[in-house]
Amino acid sequence: MPRLSEVIAALDALWPPSRAEQWDAVGTVCGDPDAEVSRVLFAVDPVQEIADEAIALGADLLITHHPLYLRGTTTVEAGTFKGRVVHMLIKNDIALHVAHTNADSADPGVSDALAGALDLRVTGPLVPDATDPDGRRGLGRICELDHPETLREFAARAAARLPHTAQGIRAAGDPDALIRTVAVSGGSGDSLFDQVRAAGVDAFLTADLRHHPASEARERSPLALVDAAHWATEWPWCEQAAAQLDAISERRGWGLRTHVSRTVTDPWTAHAPSVSAPSLPGAPN
Repeated sequence: MPRLSEVIAALDALWPPSRAEQWDAVGTVCGDPDAEVSRVLFAVDPVQEIADEAIALGADLLITHHPLYLRGTTTVEAGTFKGRVVHMLIKNDIALHVAHTNADSADPGVSDALAGALDLRVTGPLVPDATDPDGRRGLGRICELDHPETLREFAARAAARLPHTAQGIRAAGDPDALIRTVAVSGGSGDSLFDQVRAAGVDAFLTADLRHHPASEARERSPLALVDAAHWATEWPWCEQAAAQLDAISERRGWGLRTHVSRTVTDPWTAHAPSVSAPSLPGAPN
């Protein structure tokens, strides 16, 4: 079995920490570099429920997309929920490793996995990495559909292909507008509207679209918007990442057993549709 340091070196080759955004917190949070690793769990969020799952699984290494301490900390005291996660992982000899924005911009990266989940053909990055001579790395992806679909059909495709969450899928635009090209970005994407408009695509699929940026985007162009839950747009990366580590393990004869958590850690748990809601004063019935 490989040691944790060997596995981490392989992960850093896939998602170099140097390619993370400056504000990000990636890398190994806890773990003994000399400890042996045989079982690995992939998940989006390093929350208590996932830590419990890693313990029940007998994992030696938990790899998550989201950082545990994105903004830093001065304590890992077990009375806090993040400190409790750290204590439980260490007590059970489980290492925690984070690949966040360095996995977003990788080739393949988070948005490649999102595009793959929707059977979209990737033609290039939405925001290319200037240091990549091949022009394959960067944030987001520009994609093509094999056949044009209406926005209504494309939104239904996203709802069917992405993991189910309480939020579901929201769409903005003419439901009958034809969609041929799509920009996708796993996670929060409303900071990328300028790049999406410059790409000239028909639709943008991402998560966490806020009212004002979405409203302004709709006013400025006929761009259709498809908004999914943050967790749902990033979960496909877990399967992609597990497959990448499987391939490395096979080449090196490590015999690792990788698992992908199916636990939904999206924070929203219920959706109440509007039914027979009263009209606003003065609004048409």
